[in-house]
Amino acid sequence: MSSFNWSRTRIVTRTDLKQLVLARDFWLPMGILGSIFFVLVPLVLLLSITSLGDVPAVRSVADTLDVLPRAAQDQIKGDTPQGRTSYALAVFLFAPMAIVVPLTISTAVGAATLDGERERGTGEFLAHSPAGTREIYLGKLLASLVPGYLTTMVGFTCYSLIVNLIVGPEVGGWFFPTRQWWLLMLWVLPGFLLIGLSFVLRLSGKVTSTAAAQQASGLITLPLIAISYAQASGAVYGTATTTIAIGAIAWTIGLTSTWRGMAAVERHRLLGVADGV
Repeated sequence: MSSFNWSRTRIVTRTDLKQLVLARDFWLPMGILGSIFFVLVPLVLLLSITSLGDVPAVRSVADTLDVLPRAAQDQIKGDTPQGRTSYALAVFLFAPMAIVVPLTISTAVGAATLDGERERGTGEFLAHSPAGTREIYLGKLLASLVPGYLTTMVGFTCYSLIVNLIVGPEVGGWFFPTRQWWLLMLWVLPGFLLIGLSFVLRLSGKVTSTAAAQQASGLITLPLIAISYAQASGAVYGTATTTIAIGAIAWTIGLTSTWRGMAAVERHRLLGVADGV
């Protein structure tokens, strides 16, 4: 077995990313998905809250903030009902989307990455390339991670501008991203992406078609999305220590699964040959 070589891993990653850039049917829906959750929905919701002013509906929502954990209540800024409500929505409501959106995008790419080689007729070339199976696996994993994470960081930047421009004047100035959001984006999110992709790539290396890989990946990603949704909420509601702990657990599971998943890539499957042939 040849020693691991990062240069060959980067070549696999770069080749896959180039194919994704040229695939308009991929990046167009990806951009639309990110725009809806990071731009359109927050823009409409936050504008509605701040433009309504001090009305009974807004005061009612502001009163419900008392049910939040004490740590979350202590973070809320603003002297008016619309200010406190818009702050709470901006900081707490959309946090899970920061994990759900990239997880959806990246796992969709990962589900098709190995079987897609066979269906495009490039599997034989990859199978006979100097890259080892570990290098192919990690190269594919990175190529699946980048689109989801890049989309989220662009969307996160747009979301931050929207929040500061709309909510900032209501709470005394620009305040976003908060410390919890920085930890969520830079520490917790990559760990959950690693978990999802490691499982999906292992699955993609076992099935015989892209359709089967995508269907089976749904069985993995749906419960993972539910878990990540809950953990993202806890990361933002809780303390920095809680967020760091959640991220550390996610990274531990993700790295362990990635290490074990390297065996999922087999050259005979890249060639489209059945087991034992």
